[in-house]
Amino acid sequence: MMADQPPPLEATPILNEVPLLPHMVNGDSIQQVILVQVNPGETFTITTEDGHIQCIQGPAHVPMMSPNGSMPPIFVPPGYVSQVVEENGVRKVVVLPHSAEFHPSMHPPPPPPHVPHYMHHHHALLPHPPHPVYPPVPGTGELPPQFIHQHPPPHVFQEQEPRSHGRTNFIQRDERSLKMQEHLKKRLKDRQASGHTNNKLNSPPSSPHKVNNSSNAAIQNGNGKGQPGTGGPLKQKQIGKTKGSPDAEMGESDTESKKYDTHLSIGKPVVSDIQARSAVLSWNLPVSSQNGESHSHSPAAFTFEVAISNSGKNGKFKSVYVGEELTITLPDLRPATDYHVRVSATSSSIKESVSELVSFTTESCEPDCPAAPKLINRTKNSLSLQWKSSNDNGSKITNFLLEWDEGKNGPFKECYYGHLKQYKLTKLSPSTKYSLRLAAKNDIGMSGFSETVTYYTAGIVPPPPAPPVLIEAGVTWLSLKWSPPNGVSSDDSLTYSLDMEEEGSGYGFQPQYNGDELSCTLRNLRRSTSYKFRLFAYNSEGKSSPSEVVEHSTNPDKPGPPSKPTVKGKIHSHSVKVAWEPPKDNGGSDISKYFLEISEALVGSKWDTIYSGSQREHACDHLKPGTSYRLRVYCVSKGGESQASDVMTVTTSAVPPGPCHAPCLAGKAKPKEITLQWGPPSVDGGSDITEYIVEMANSEQDERRQVYQGPASEYAVNNLLPGRTYCFWIRAANKVGFGPHSDKAEISTAPGPPDQCCKPVITCKNATSVIVSWESPACNGAEISEYRLDWGQVEGAMHVIYTGPCQSYEVKGLTPATTYYCRVQAVNISGVGLFGETGVVTTPASVPAAVSVLHLLEEDQMEISLPLSTCLAIQWEEPCCHGSEITGYNIEYGEKQLVTVGRNTSHVLENLLPDTLYRIRIQAINSFGVGPFSHSIKAKTKPLPPDPPHLECVVFSYQSLKLKWGEGPSRALITNPTQFNLQMEDRFGRFVTVYSGPCHTYKVQRLSESTTYYFKIQAYNDAGEGEFSEVYAFTTTKSPPASLKAPKANQLEENTYEITWEPLQPMKGDSIVYILQLAAGREFDQVYKGPETSFRLTSLQTNCEYRIRVCAGRQSQDSTGSQELYGPYSPSTVFSSQKQELVPQCADLTTELAESKKTLREERFIAIVLLCGFAVVAILFAVVIQYFVIK
Repeated sequence: MMADQPPPLEATPILNEVPLLPHMVNGDSIQQVILVQVNPGETFTITTEDGHIQCIQGPAHVPMMSPNGSMPPIFVPPGYVSQVVEENGVRKVVVLPHSAEFHPSMHPPPPPPHVPHYMHHHHALLPHPPHPVYPPVPGTGELPPQFIHQHPPPHVFQEQEPRSHGRTNFIQRDERSLKMQEHLKKRLKDRQASGHTNNKLNSPPSSPHKVNNSSNAAIQNGNGKGQPGTGGPLKQKQIGKTKGSPDAEMGESDTESKKYDTHLSIGKPVVSDIQARSAVLSWNLPVSSQNGESHSHSPAAFTFEVAISNSGKNGKFKSVYVGEELTITLPDLRPATDYHVRVSATSSSIKESVSELVSFTTESCEPDCPAAPKLINRTKNSLSLQWKSSNDNGSKITNFLLEWDEGKNGPFKECYYGHLKQYKLTKLSPSTKYSLRLAAKNDIGMSGFSETVTYYTAGIVPPPPAPPVLIEAGVTWLSLKWSPPNGVSSDDSLTYSLDMEEEGSGYGFQPQYNGDELSCTLRNLRRSTSYKFRLFAYNSEGKSSPSEVVEHSTNPDKPGPPSKPTVKGKIHSHSVKVAWEPPKDNGGSDISKYFLEISEALVGSKWDTIYSGSQREHACDHLKPGTSYRLRVYCVSKGGESQASDVMTVTTSAVPPGPCHAPCLAGKAKPKEITLQWGPPSVDGGSDITEYIVEMANSEQDERRQVYQGPASEYAVNNLLPGRTYCFWIRAANKVGFGPHSDKAEISTAPGPPDQCCKPVITCKNATSVIVSWESPACNGAEISEYRLDWGQVEGAMHVIYTGPCQSYEVKGLTPATTYYCRVQAVNISGVGLFGETGVVTTPASVPAAVSVLHLLEEDQMEISLPLSTCLAIQWEEPCCHGSEITGYNIEYGEKQLVTVGRNTSHVLENLLPDTLYRIRIQAINSFGVGPFSHSIKAKTKPLPPDPPHLECVVFSYQSLKLKWGEGPSRALITNPTQFNLQMEDRFGRFVTVYSGPCHTYKVQRLSESTTYYFKIQAYNDAGEGEFSEVYAFTTTKSPPASLKAPKANQLEENTYEITWEPLQPMKGDSIVYILQLAAGREFDQVYKGPETSFRLTSLQTNCEYRIRVCAGRQSQDSTGSQELYGPYSPSTVFSSQKQELVPQCADLTTELAESKKTLREERFIAIVLLCGFAVVAILFAVVIQYFVIK
């Protein structure tokens, strides 16, 4: 561990850079070598593993090993901080002053980001030595040249003691100086690449202010007073001259000013509300300058991009926002991490501007979730666990919380809380599962729990199991099973090992099976061999004792096949003697029995056992002559049944065939031909049948004659007589000779169909029926069973109308004056005879046929209009005349009223009763008389058209007339059959229809005032249109005058007002009079009536409010005398009678108030009128659609 007392002052480390080499992989862990450079005049102090303090003098390079890849904690003097910088893939630790003051000569960039938990500031005068977390790596060589940096030696810290707690002077540089520095760095690098590097490296530094590393300037003594170096090479990169030097004025900004007339500058952004994982960034709008003048812009003119870096100001920046907002929140930050942020503004017409870098450090928070604890040792009663720290997020981890479920699968409880990274759980149960989880805690709070892990404690060895039991034995395999040891829980996981020893092998027990199953089958064993077995049981703790040794044997194998049978002696036609030899391999046991099987070669694979016993020969008898037989032998022992031997084929001697069965009739016998068929003999004599001989005789005593010889089994014997019986015999032959004759077969020929019939005799009975008769033809050996009569009006299209045994038939239902054809054929059991000659007959003429089509003509089918109330038009089709021309028709209708018409096929029945149902039928007439009546149709006359209703006017108006007629509702039902047609006379004297429909009222609108209009009306329904009524005259009333505007009141004197209003023109010669009303309270009083448009009010009370209104009237003369028709009153005008000096102002206010009220009322009135108009139009459309479109 580190030393308790501080080291000497000269041992204080002043570190400038710690470059990081690439990772080194050692086993499963990734380690990192960190090289600490100690400059000349500096001392690096570390603590070794044995507790001693080791001081390393510079210049030197100290390699250190990082076990987890993290940076080491570096302790620096008061007033300085160490920060981690990542530049071009190299991570370094830079030592910088903690506080800074402005210096006009130089302005450095913001400090690079640092890792907070590597900083440790103490208020003591001297710093603590570093922790020995990273042991030195022996045998490490020097760094490459690019990692060698030289720094001036530090001052003695005793000289700084009085100012150790004060602010340190720090030289700063502005943004322009930083750009010049970067420009000069690039130029210096180019010079070094061109061969001037050696001269630069051998020259000493000019001043401490010019010595700079890749990230920042290192001020050695806290007050800016450096000392010259004591040797060693210079650093490769150096900054340029200060702001006051001549070369410093030649930066890139001067060159850029020549290219752009407009300069855009954006202020440094501001970071606020810094949290552990977020911060708020805001900035101001950029200001553009042109020719020394500044211009402001709107936010919409720019697009801002925010870039952030957590690897130093020269590290890689990542864009996190592009937009037009001036304030954003930076999310997803890492706790306790230094960040650098810059804002760039772009516009379409101005060059992009980048702000200064702003740095900030996120807050610390609770640690990350640690990894699950690992098991390092276990016993039956304990578990030893170990774990690693997680990321502390800026605050050192102080304690760890370990929880477990106590082996009960229940809720977790605390089992350890402390700073150690290992713990041993004791007093546990053997073979028990325990679940654990881990959490870390720092000064900020507690982290989340790790993943839950499960570990088992050790157990006990299982007891010896029972010996295995034989399930089944085979020739080369044994199937065994066993059961778990007694006293073992079913939850325990056991593995079994089965050992086997072969009898007489001398190898002892050998393992044959290892697994968790309770049975196994051992294969590839020797036949008929005894084996010994023993069983072990395993669990996680070890192996049990072996079970008792048991012995099981395999079965013997089946023997091999015997030799192929051989013929012993001569082969006879019904017997043969065979013999065989024993098998070469008996399978390990003696042969107990042989089996001889035989199978006919032509039958197939069916084998019959004809011998079983221990003898090795057998005489096979009862065989068929000329038959091929197959013979084979197999044997049986204790090992089973052997395979069959090779098959021997033997054929017995052949003999002539046996007798055939008597031939039989194939199909039906024909009158002159018989087809015979037969089968082969039941015994063919051991040779195939080659041919047959068929013999025939008229009787058994007659001489036989051969009719067929050949190999066929069917033959047709022809040229026979119908109805005769013949005798037939047959015999078969093979290669040996002919066999005997078959039994006799007696077969008769079939009778033949009858002969052709004669021409039938036809006799007319009347105009619709005839009698047909015929004679019986020759029957040809079979009695005639029936006759068939063909009949038709066309000779080639006749059909059968009679089938029966009679020789005559009466044909009825014929058509008069029509020619018919007929013919006859006879039928017996043998078939149908041929048709005879065709007979022809023509029926005599007769009365006409009945009318088949009769229908009523509709109104649209008539050529002329008829009064359908008293007339019915009918039409029919002319029927068949039956040989005599039709001369007329009789029409019967009503109460058997008969009317005779000519040869027309339509007629109008007149003088009928309206709305009456009639029954109508018709019959045709020719020279032979009247034909039958047709079917009846029903027809009904329509009712008479309705009479016109009485028309009257129920509401009179100056622009409309509401008319009413008839009795009924104003809005008729749809089912009302009566419609009305209302007509009005136009200005040309013509009556035009203004309404047609079922309603009983109608309002005629858009009329002129005081005008007489003429109307007439008619009613119509399905019966037709009725007559028009008489002409009615109705006159509209006169229209009243329109409403006037509100009158005006003008004060003439203190209590005198002049009231004026707008005039109206005379209406159709009628004069206009006006009525003026005045109200001091609620009721109005008339103060004037006359034709004038002004009136003077006097003697009004002072300080009293008055209201006035006016209306126009129309004076007219008629036959009844003088009449006056007044319109509505105008809006009221309010005024107050006051003193003279106040009257004008009050009058003006009153007039304005009245005008505003009037305007409001007019607007409301117009809105109401428009609304009512739309409603009326909608109702009219609905009525039109309902009664004219839908109906």
